[in-house]
Amino acid sequence: MVKKFTYRGKTVEELKKMSVKEFADLVPARQRRTLLRGSTDAQKTVMTKIDKAIAKEYKKPIKTHVKDMIIVPKMIGLSIHIHNGKEFKEVMITEEMIGHFLGEFAMTRQSIKHNAPGIGATRSSAHQSVK
Repeated sequence: MVKKFTYRGKTVEELKKMSVKEFADLVPARQRRTLLRGSTDAQKTVMTKIDKAIAKEYKKPIKTHVKDMIIVPKMIGLSIHIHNGKEFKEVMITEEMIGHFLGEFAMTRQSIKHNAPGIGATRSSAHQSVK
């Protein structure tokens, strides 16, 4: 038996029929305040691209620098390219991402991986022990 996804007791179909204010009542406090405050101009631009992509009018990939945008139910199934400061990371929006910020899925910092000392290194760094 496949478990059907629900968000706070609502199915995806019910969530897609809700208005923004009704959906804001379901999300946590920080996201609720962000949604009720209204969208910025950049967020409105991205939403028009998303609406066109849903209506199959927008053929190019949706690219954005807006990382403080909340994922709403109508974005499910879309592929959005989010800028992480260096490049655009492609993110496929799924049901579990509802209520999160776009920036949570485009990591801006990488783990640091050091290697052996290179050409021109000082003599002291060349005599490190090899494990």
